[in-house]
Amino acid sequence: MTASEPSLRAAREWKGRESMGAGPERTVKARIALPLVALAFLATGFALAAADAPPQGNDAKVILKAMSDYLGSQKTIEFTFDSDIEVITPQLEKIQFASSGETLVSRPDKIRAHRVGGYADVAMVFDGKVVSILGKSVNGYAQFDAPGSLDQLFEALRVGHGVALPGADLLLSNSYSVLVADVKEAKHIGRGVVEGVECEHLAFRNGETDWQLWVEVGDAPFPRKLVITSKTLNCAPQYTMRVRSWKVGVQPAADAFTFAAPAGAQKLSPDALIDLDELPLGVPIGGKS
Repeated sequence: MTASEPSLRAAREWKGRESMGAGPERTVKARIALPLVALAFLATGFALAAADAPPQGNDAKVILKAMSDYLGSQKTIEFTFDSDIEVITPQLEKIQFASSGETLVSRPDKIRAHRVGGYADVAMVFDGKVVSILGKSVNGYAQFDAPGSLDQLFEALRVGHGVALPGADLLLSNSYSVLVADVKEAKHIGRGVVEGVECEHLAFRNGETDWQLWVEVGDAPFPRKLVITSKTLNCAPQYTMRVRSWKVGVQPAADAFTFAAPAGAQKLSPDALIDLDELPLGVPIGGKS
């Protein structure tokens, strides 16, 4: 939950400078040419089969609304996730950084979240009045007042501190109204499987981003995978989030939303939150095309 975690309303801005270097060798091209031709024929066959398939039923926005209503109606939610964020080097090489985490939500005004990657280990606790963010890798923490609901907290973090929780837009009390606000095109692609779970595959287009969402089929329409593609940035870097597990109706421990600073931890200014990043310092990041 750092400045590098994009949301659908606030994707991170990547910056870069240089053009692409030399392409692959001819020998590599020759080795992959035949498999690519075979895949093209297979793709054509699948497309024709899909065209003959019966309609999938509800359209993308109806499925998205059902997901929003279901999650918004849950008082307590717990989930674990994996996320990947791509950066583009000045040489237009695409590099991906991975992290994992877990989140516990108690509506209307409490949350505990943790994310760990190769370059940061960050935990956040909100008890309805004070936000506490701990950078375990630097043994430092920051606190600031943020009374209000979780919806208000997410907005305050994004606007005031440049921090976005993984999947925060999906946790809003009415995520549907936010998610479709700038949508120019919505598609129900069909079905797919994520972590062994059958899902409805949805695709949406905004002015600057394309985003895809996989929603679990059935009476519990959990979001299982989210992909955000930045169209205005060179090489179109992506942010991907996959949810490994969901639990609702959980009973949080009595101290689940109580923050206790570790021994020797240094109290930081809230402005220092920008340094609690999942990317290594000084990483070159690609720019607009």
